[in-house]
Amino acid sequence: MRLHIREMLSAQGPHVSFHTPGHKRRGDDITELSYSDCLLSPHGVILSAERDVAAILGAERSFLLTDGSTSGVFSMLYALKREGVRKLAFPVFSHRSVYNACRVLGLEPVLMQQECVRGIPAQPPIEAIVAAESGADALLLTSPDYYGFLAPMSEAKEICGAHAKPFIIDGAHGSHLHFTDMHASKFADMWVDGVHKSLPALTQGAVVSAKTKRWAAALEEGVATFRTTSPSYPIMASVEEAVKWPRNETVERAAAQFKEDFGAVKNDDWTKILIFFGEQADAAEKALAAAGVYPEFNDGNYLMFYLSPCTAEEDLKRLGELLKDLPRGGTGKVKAGKIPIYSEGV
Repeated sequence: MRLHIREMLSAQGPHVSFHTPGHKRRGDDITELSYSDCLLSPHGVILSAERDVAAILGAERSFLLTDGSTSGVFSMLYALKREGVRKLAFPVFSHRSVYNACRVLGLEPVLMQQECVRGIPAQPPIEAIVAAESGADALLLTSPDYYGFLAPMSEAKEICGAHAKPFIIDGAHGSHLHFTDMHASKFADMWVDGVHKSLPALTQGAVVSAKTKRWAAALEEGVATFRTTSPSYPIMASVEEAVKWPRNETVERAAAQFKEDFGAVKNDDWTKILIFFGEQADAAEKALAAAGVYPEFNDGNYLMFYLSPCTAEEDLKRLGELLKDLPRGGTGKVKAGKIPIYSEGV
């Protein structure tokens, strides 16, 4: 499959820059020119890239984002409000962008409480979803979450469908799942993929998508409101390439075996290896850093190692060798850790 934006950038000839950015054209970092298309009104390579991405993700429309998943969340909630939503149900351990977008847009949160199981917030049960949805106009779930657990998306879709209420998914950590039946596109009216998190895109590269023409029109207006007017072409090119990146089932199998070998938490997402260290978590993180190995996060109980299709098997083996020598805390000693990146309200 062609890489439309990358091909355009590679075909650039010498030219004198009397345009932004101020570094006067270093590499692929250009602005919207006569040959490079316009993100806010695409008609050339960007339009072709977005159409390809939408086809891959199973969407009516997909919009490239260079502002991260946060701008996608804001755009989805804008679309909901435009279509009459006033109350949004979502789990209490949702990303702070959901809270911030509700505050900015004047949407009333209807919170679903979540139980913490051994220091990890569990996905809300069906009963909690039913109760919250009954008092709201729309539902948002996070799937997969930062700890690698999937939400009950099929059941949520059925619940919302029975009452003609929109269902959206913050899939910021699940863009690699588009190869599977676990991707947000199989269930949601709108969803966001944080492509840079688990596929080989540059930081801030993301995609927000809509399943139908109705939501595509509303989402387009939201994107036009919240997306930057100065998009990064290297980021856009990397997002297109990342969505088109081939599946790496060899690494997926190696990750499954690694989890079994090292007693990792049994979660739903191969890219997230979660290992309990308890009171030894800080010491383990420090020892790994001394060896030049860095996990995604340390929440005070667990270290989480984030994989992608680009993870080298040699690096996974190296991690395994280091883990063999690291002490682990007692399995019963779970302290009140700091859950990363979730809302300031929990």
